[in-house]
Amino acid sequence: MTSQTTVEKAPREPEDTAVPAPAKGLRGHPWLTLFAVAIGVMMVALDGTIVAIANPAIQQDLKASLADVQWITNGYMLALAVSLITAGKLGDRFGHRQTFLIGITGFAAASAAIGLSGSVTLVILFRVLQGLFGALLMPAALGLLRATFPAEKLNMAIGIWGMVIGASTAGGPILGGVLVEHVSWQSVFFINVPVGVLALVFGLLILKDHRAENAPRSFDIGGIVLLSQAMFCLIWSLIKGSEWGWGDAKTLGFLGAAIVLFLVFALSQKNVREPLIPLAMFRSVALSAGVVLMVLMAFAFMGGLFFVTFYLQNVHGMSPVDSGLHLLPLTAMMIVGSPLAGAAITKFGPRVPLVGGMVCVAVAMFGMSRLTVGTGTLTMSLWFALLGFGLAPVMVGATEVIVGNAPMELSGVAGGLQQAAMQVGGSLGTAVLGAVMATRVDTKLGDNWKAAELPPVDQAQLEQASSAIEVGMPPVPPNSPPEIAAKITEVAHDTFVSGMSFAFLTAGGVAVVAALVALLTKRGENAEAGMGAGHI
Repeated sequence: MTSQTTVEKAPREPEDTAVPAPAKGLRGHPWLTLFAVAIGVMMVALDGTIVAIANPAIQQDLKASLADVQWITNGYMLALAVSLITAGKLGDRFGHRQTFLIGITGFAAASAAIGLSGSVTLVILFRVLQGLFGALLMPAALGLLRATFPAEKLNMAIGIWGMVIGASTAGGPILGGVLVEHVSWQSVFFINVPVGVLALVFGLLILKDHRAENAPRSFDIGGIVLLSQAMFCLIWSLIKGSEWGWGDAKTLGFLGAAIVLFLVFALSQKNVREPLIPLAMFRSVALSAGVVLMVLMAFAFMGGLFFVTFYLQNVHGMSPVDSGLHLLPLTAMMIVGSPLAGAAITKFGPRVPLVGGMVCVAVAMFGMSRLTVGTGTLTMSLWFALLGFGLAPVMVGATEVIVGNAPMELSGVAGGLQQAAMQVGGSLGTAVLGAVMATRVDTKLGDNWKAAELPPVDQAQLEQASSAIEVGMPPVPPNSPPEIAAKITEVAHDTFVSGMSFAFLTAGGVAVVAALVALLTKRGENAEAGMGAGHI
């Protein structure tokens, strides 16, 4: 399991050092490099949320089943999460410029293929390819920024990078709603083609290949296989747990397999000359804390945001575009806050901004737990804005802590770790908070149903109603009298909000833990000192 393939290559002089030399002309210019990678990163981040809006139209047009539509999202997520760290290693080995350009080209081509697909099977296949190419692109972007920017300006660059990701992620539902409503579901994917061409052109003209002097020259094939299997089992169990049941043998089996595979992977890394993830990286308490912090932040943010869309659309009756517009305060604060966070981290170090950011996230989550069926736009906007303000320094600071505390030759692996931590945290948050919501709904629904003096229902009908209420949909039977329909709707919305509130309280508790973890972080000023005892 610890076999490896060595790629022979003639000795070469390093193209770059730990401290980037001043760029002359376009190629390698730091701020132009940031612009070039931001275009590609925007495309991938946007795709993470924009497709959810198109799924109902895809289902109707291609006569797809619910399981097929779920695979449109799950296939992409699995391919991305499983491949990120390996893709980062490829960038460290062959150069981040090359992997970034390949990722851009492949992602745009896969997007075009999806738009031209006439069956849901082809859509799923090309979504998987999108995920694989997106995995090449994301760590390479961070590796290019790390190699191009001097240390004193890296935080500001990562701040703008985080701003692009935050704005693209939050703006996806708005753009997706406009495109699906006024053009077609295919346009959601076709839009990636001109963006990809633009990113490719800028990348060819501007990006410079940077490789550390002791960049890896071989691959731990056994480690790649083990880590990929472990990540697959983990993400798959989180995706399917709510469907199978968290105590089901299949769910526990995949979780158990993930734990065993991670342990075997960790043991295998000790016996490989150039391991996929040198375990000595985690001697850095700051780097380890950054990875944990990223998982916890994504848990609270993505898990909590999952319910907000259902709350806005199914409880308040907003259209996808309107619900996206209501999230603009969150997007705006991330856009404004990310560069400011970069400047603050440069001046004061990451610890205080990270702790302060997670405290803001916790307060926002606790505040959102008080949302009701009748909460107005102003109150919602205040909590969304506070959430965005808190997320900005965490996105920037945790990324800088992870990438900045890794040696230059492992910047791609560090970028892969950062992105993988976000994927795992987001999947974990959605799964756990979804289970919290389901438990709360199951507990409250029967009593609320009786209190409203609705017609009695059997256990099977109650379970069916619970499934609908978990996403805010009132289970109103056809041809119900208006007064009965109104009572069912009221019970459904009240029960959903009760479950959502409990989920937000849980997310707030996780954010508090994340604030404590942030106390262990520090600036990545010793990254080039290697991974020995002095790096701890």
